[in-house]
Amino acid sequence: MNQVAKSLVRVDVDRSRRLSVQAVDHAGEKRYRHSGINRRNIVGQCADSAARRLHRKRPFRAARRHAAINVVPNGENRLISFIVPAYDEEILLGATLDALHAAGSSLKEPYELVVADDASTDRTASIAERHEARVVRVAHRQIAATRNSGARAAMGELFIFVDADTIVTEAVVRAAVDAMRGGAVGGGASVEFDGGVPWYAKLLMPVFAWFYRASGLAAGCFLFCSRDAFVTVGGFDETFFGAEEIVMSRALRNHGRFVVLTEAVTTSGRKLRTHSGVEVFKILVRLALRGPQAVKQREGMELWYAARRQDPKKNV
Repeated sequence: MNQVAKSLVRVDVDRSRRLSVQAVDHAGEKRYRHSGINRRNIVGQCADSAARRLHRKRPFRAARRHAAINVVPNGENRLISFIVPAYDEEILLGATLDALHAAGSSLKEPYELVVADDASTDRTASIAERHEARVVRVAHRQIAATRNSGARAAMGELFIFVDADTIVTEAVVRAAVDAMRGGAVGGGASVEFDGGVPWYAKLLMPVFAWFYRASGLAAGCFLFCSRDAFVTVGGFDETFFGAEEIVMSRALRNHGRFVVLTEAVTTSGRKLRTHSGVEVFKILVRLALRGPQAVKQREGMELWYAARRQDPKKNV
């Protein structure tokens, strides 16, 4: 079990004891409200329910700041955590969070938004807070580590990882939740672009889409899994600076049923619009020649880690 899993497990006992004390002190009547969890009156849970959760010792990680857990009558936590890694995403983040709020509200279930802000130099954090997301500030400059930091702070039993430039629909979120409630350990979704992309991308994307679906892999912009499955596989592999979603998909698939939904999310095509075909070709060739070690270092991963260029068609 790696450090991510240990962190999630270690906090479970303290959190469960705290829930038990709160249940006794407040007699089930205290109202909770926390930025990042949809506004609902949360019914306090009784001490024996908290004790049962402690006895089961389900892996759980508390956030740095206290946040409420919605509890249904049988004492089970049904909170859904949307986890959004972000770096300098002040332009697109607001629309992403609005879409998540709309999808979360449509479920008629409690949810939270957690934005893992990876050393942004713009207004990413303030925009996240304005949209009632809980912000986790980190300085990894690595996608896998940032996603893991968001997961460590998340309070839910179901995790849905969504990139900051990706728009979800009610249908895809509902399908993801239904899949996990139906026994799937995780999965991904089909992907569409938000606007026009270069001709080479139009030719290559159907090939990549077929490969990901045939291989049972989730695209990096949208991946979901249960908390239990996340802990079991140890989270995203932080030795990878890219392709971490492929590694995670394979790990989850080895643990249980992994599904790729037919429902689609819409992600930004800005990387393709702001890099020429020659640039993209050189990057892909370099990665292919170096093999797996190529995605275990930041060098050569300019498409993901270099300074962002202005999108000529979207003005972002």
